[in-house]
Order: sequence, then C-alpha cells, then structure tokens
Amino acid sequence: MFSEIMFSNQAFSEALKKYDIVISVPVSKKRKKERGYNQSELIAQDICRKLDKKYAKNILIKTKNTVAQSTLNKEQRQENAKGVYSLKNENKIKNKKVLLIDDIYTTGSTVNECARVLKQANLKEIGIFTIAKD
Repeated sequence: MFSEIMFSNQAFSEALKKYDIVISVPVSKKRKKERGYNQSELIAQDICRKLDKKYAKNILIKTKNTVAQSTLNKEQRQENAKGVYSLKNENKIKNKKVLLIDDIYTTGSTVNECARVLKQANLKEIGIFTIAKD
C-alpha cells in the first residue's frame, strides 16, 4: 500500500499518472502565517499544474503547532510528529491513489505519520515524493 518513488523527471511524469490525487504535508496555521507560504504545497501545486493533475487542499491538516523538525534529533522528530495531523474531507480520497509531497526527507517521521493518518481513509495506495533528502 505504501510506495516510495525515486526517479528522473521523465519517469516522474509517467509514475505520477497513476495517482488520482496529489496532496502536500501541511504546516500549522501559525507557521504558514509566519512564512507566508507552505513550501510543500507550492511544490505540489507546481507539479500538478505542469502535469495536469488534481491538487487536493485541506485533506490532511496539521492540528497542533510543533517545534521545527530541523531542530530535533531522530527520536525527538518521531515524538514531535505523533498525533499532530488529522483528516478532513476524507471522502475525497477514499479508494483513491494518493501522492503525498514533502520538501525534505530526513528521518521519515513526518511522512510516516502523515501516511499513517491517510490510511484511515481506506486509500488504494499512498506514494511519497520529496524534493531533497537530508
């Protein structure tokens, strides 16, 4: 049910076609207000625009403000990510193949927690795409 995708631009275009919906890892309202944007959302929207795919907003939401993952070690990151995401409008992704986009993969704590929550919607498949690996 969980697939990690690593490929070139042309292969990415082909692999993306199998997903019904693209979503991004959310940030808290506070963090988005501070930054003015959610970088994962911008990446996901751009990919969707270029490949004519549907971007789904407000499916996965961050319900708690947390310390920035970049300031924590592996164990702290896992704890920090637990229980901070929830589903909204889960009917939009039920029985769908969903691609989750995040900006950086370090320990996998964030995307693993997001995937755990997304699985509650009885998805066909969850793919993970990140721009960088730390």
